[in-house]
Amino acid sequence: MNKSLLLVAAMLCTNELLAQDARRIHEAALVIDTHNDVLYQSVMRGKDIGKRINSGHTDLPRIKEGGIDAQVFAVWCSGKFGKGTAFAYANKQIDGLMSVIHNHPDVIALATTAEDIRTLAAQGKTAAVIGIEGGHMIEDRIDYLDSLFARGARYLTLTWNNSTEWATSATDESRNPGKLKHEGLTDFGRQIIHRMNELGMMVDLSHVGRQTFSDAMKTTTKPVLVSHSNAYALMAHPRNLRDDQIKAVAENGGVICLNFYSGFLDPMHYTKINRLYEKYVTADDSIKRSSDTKFDLLPAVAKEQLRPPLSLLLDHIDYMVKTAGIDHVGIGSDFDGISSTPLGLDDCSDFPRLTEGLVQRGYSEADIRKILGENVLRVMAAQTN
Repeated sequence: MNKSLLLVAAMLCTNELLAQDARRIHEAALVIDTHNDVLYQSVMRGKDIGKRINSGHTDLPRIKEGGIDAQVFAVWCSGKFGKGTAFAYANKQIDGLMSVIHNHPDVIALATTAEDIRTLAAQGKTAAVIGIEGGHMIEDRIDYLDSLFARGARYLTLTWNNSTEWATSATDESRNPGKLKHEGLTDFGRQIIHRMNELGMMVDLSHVGRQTFSDAMKTTTKPVLVSHSNAYALMAHPRNLRDDQIKAVAENGGVICLNFYSGFLDPMHYTKINRLYEKYVTADDSIKRSSDTKFDLLPAVAKEQLRPPLSLLLDHIDYMVKTAGIDHVGIGSDFDGISSTPLGLDDCSDFPRLTEGLVQRGYSEADIRKILGENVLRVMAAQTN
């Protein structure tokens, strides 16, 4: 056998050993995904996620295949929902999750504490955690916040893309500052955070503007969660965190969970959309269309070309670890809330590929366990300490 063949054989053997090690680590780790929109995307549309469905990123069989021990189910509605509708719709989504749990008690159960998650994982069940994505869903009422907590919600994202009367969003602070009545948290917004600290509800700072972020960090007495955001230094999107924010979360003892969305990972994503739109749809379009609309009009072959390599997500993880430290990084996929994902991460059954990538990058088993779930568990437990 010549040297080149020996080299190829050695590489194949090494790759297989790494893959085996990754599978072992993934199966042994406690895996938590802090953000998934399947309630809105599938459950509220009458789909039974207890069985494999031919759409979206998520169902219970694929969660199991992905080795996800705890799934945070995001309760979400757009800013079109307001007073008199948003809170009711939040409860309707929680009702939908409770129906899933009721219909599949051997597979999934509600978890409200870190200890619940460990217990259910030991039983081989998926721990269902509830997160409320958007402060508008409490309709400016602390009693509504209390009610959602009583139903099992364990984090509140202070804003979605829309601002509330008491907190401003990243979208509005960066793109619509002239329309804002205020920037950051109001006194009532601070009351909301104080109440969340009292309840033991995680303050989620994904989606919030820089001023809201700063005000929240000065107000909270507990470690914060950033449930699905990436590094601004690698992709300059308002939804991503700048270095000072990343370091502030680390100093607070919180955790930042990486989002899988191509548009938050790849700095060329929106340029690529424009190029592919001109190539596949029309080069002469007098109508001004948003990037999302252009994406929707692209054929499947073009959408596939937009997907970045998995290495870009790993780059964001590396950057977060370097900037915040290994104790402050987690995973928040945003599956079923995003239109484009890295190659190899087609749905939630592909979570083991992320672990394989971390192994290939030289992360130790202890550090991988922290990223996959232990860091989030620590922050969750700290809410009631």
